[in-house]
Amino acid sequence: MSDTRLRVFFAVAKHLSFTRAAEELNLTQPAITFQIKQLEEQFNTRLFDRHHNRITLTEAGKVVLDHVEQILLLYQRMEKAVDEMTGKIAGSLLLGASTTIGHYLLPQMLGRFTRNFGDVRPQVTVGNTERIVHLVEDNTIDLGIVEGPVQNRNLLIEPCMTDEMVVIFPPDYPWAGLHEIPVEELTRHPFVSREEGSGSRRVIENYLATIGIQYKKDLDVVLELGSSEAIKSAVEGGLGFSIVSRATILKEIDLGTLLEGRIEGCRLLRKFSFVYQKQKFKSRAAELFLTFCKKQCGEQDNPDGIPAQMMG
Repeated sequence: MSDTRLRVFFAVAKHLSFTRAAEELNLTQPAITFQIKQLEEQFNTRLFDRHHNRITLTEAGKVVLDHVEQILLLYQRMEKAVDEMTGKIAGSLLLGASTTIGHYLLPQMLGRFTRNFGDVRPQVTVGNTERIVHLVEDNTIDLGIVEGPVQNRNLLIEPCMTDEMVVIFPPDYPWAGLHEIPVEELTRHPFVSREEGSGSRRVIENYLATIGIQYKKDLDVVLELGSSEAIKSAVEGGLGFSIVSRATILKEIDLGTLLEGRIEGCRLLRKFSFVYQKQKFKSRAAELFLTFCKKQCGEQDNPDGIPAQMMG
């Protein structure tokens, strides 16, 4: 409902980056630049100083930012008050999900939710756990669902469901035929890793430390990648083995392009978690979606990682 230019200005001012604002709002960078230009023409003054590789707010920009923050907050309060009065569930639902959840689990959950609440407009940001937690803390999104351990006193962190991580390797790998991989084997073969800041990587690092393997010192990390899809392609291509969520490899296991195994003597389980602000949600849609997700995740949780109704 609020002016697009104000939302664009707020995003650029918050990040001091046209690129990051475009990513957050799912707009192109030229569209962001155009909206800022329109706003500057409206006020007949520059709101940002452009330097060689950065931007800063002008004094006029700082004044506008103070008022824009208040205007956007008033819009949110007004929309929520009217929705609560009329009983209507509508408007934007700003979500963030770490990579595995955003690509493999959240789309199905949103599909079910929007069938019941068709006037809700979900907007999803997918990134690693570190980035999603930051967006929740900044109040950029209403709710995050992440796959890594989170410690943040400013936020509420609530377990959602159990996920299993497994070792993956191509069919012609030396481990073919093994259901359990000996611990000492993990340090003898090239390893394809997730990037720094990834929740999956943090879980793997913490677990390996408990069995005497130091991630950076003992593993032969040949490649760091930013998504499970990229990791699967690298492993299929013979670059090494990896450890990923079992939820991400169901298709490849069926097709026979990847094999899976567990680390000897254990199952590597982790919890997916909801992350959100301690104060009340800004929208009724966010409250309902959290309740919906808890029901979907909690009631159908199982040790194989994904809710039963998401397997089909």
